Amino acid sequence: MNVDVSSGQKSPYLQIENLWKSFGDFVALKNITMNVQEGELLCFLGPSGCGKTTLLRAIAGLELQSSGTIEQAGIDVSNLPPSERDFGIVFQSYALFPNLTIFRNIAYGLENVGRSKNEIKDRVSELLELVGLSEQGEKYPAQLSGGQQQRIALARAIATSPGLLLLDEPLSALDAQVRVHLRHELKQLQHKLGITTVMVTHDQEEALSMADRIVIMRDGMIEQIGTPIDIYKNPKTLFVAGFIGEMNKIVATVGSENSFKIGNLSLECAPHNYAIDAEVVATIRPEDIIPHGSGARSPGAADTITNPRISFEAEIVDMEFLGAFWRAELSGDNLSGQILSINLSINAVRRMSLNIGSNLQLELPPENIRLYPTNFELLERE
Repeated sequence: MNVDVSSGQKSPYLQIENLWKSFGDFVALKNITMNVQEGELLCFLGPSGCGKTTLLRAIAGLELQSSGTIEQAGIDVSNLPPSERDFGIVFQSYALFPNLTIFRNIAYGLENVGRSKNEIKDRVSELLELVGLSEQGEKYPAQLSGGQQQRIALARAIATSPGLLLLDEPLSALDAQVRVHLRHELKQLQHKLGITTVMVTHDQEEALSMADRIVIMRDGMIEQIGTPIDIYKNPKTLFVAGFIGEMNKIVATVGSENSFKIGNLSLECAPHNYAIDAEVVATIRPEDIIPHGSGARSPGAADTITNPRISFEAEIVDMEFLGAFWRAELSGDNLSGQILSINLSINAVRRMSLNIGSNLQLELPPENIRLYPTNFELLERE
């Protein structure tokens, strides 16, 4: 365990400083600096081509960085080959040996480090039980389902008890139902083992549900690092706001230090530092908008507008049923022709008899509204 003597706190298990990676004229990673704490599960999340897989491969030594350093457990591993780094890795494609039994697949790494036959037998049996496949040792990969093969790939990755586990989109090849089940199992297993884990994913829901912290990447750079709740509730840039979850983005102008205007409509928002009359993008999530009107609230709840200053009317122009709720799109003169999405419970839609063409009174809580420059390239990056 590494301890920072000056602060009395544990030092990060993995430290990346000023990391750059170029492929010819293309710069894939630009000045990446970040830490991973011991025992945490960290997710790299971002659109295709953002550099998240390149960063994972640099940590593994599968891609040598152009400049910068990587330290693991206080040791500079920047120029070490993969075979000399302390990690296990699970790929999207499982990468199991088709001609070896499940037992031999898991035992492969243990054999390479010179473990005895008895040690290998005990360790493989332990791992098969850990991933819930105790009876599958003599089968071959082709005889298992995709979810089972991924569990075996995970067991093989942790067989030698590495200090770091790297997961390269490990669940993306599975169907939706299996993926949801396996991500829950994977999260529980990671917590049980306490192994420091770095995972690449393009699935927002996967990152939000599994990660202790998320690294949002774009164009080879880090946009924001934070807990899932912090990333979702407090996006630092317009890119992050639009990339994570659903977000309304309305072009507006600044009215005062705590208000903005959509046409002639003035709405309150959290205090900001934008100049009066500056063009901005106002954001609010569909689930944060409060509908008002007869039947909008559950029976017995107050059905009054809590703040008349921030209530206005809009017309439903489209509705989409999403199982647990309805998402309605609204427009009208108050929105200057722009579209605003709102999530409505099934019961609210029924009680209010809402359909396309219905009008709704809307409240936009100021604390849930954030303003960003219309050109989000101007925003500071973390």
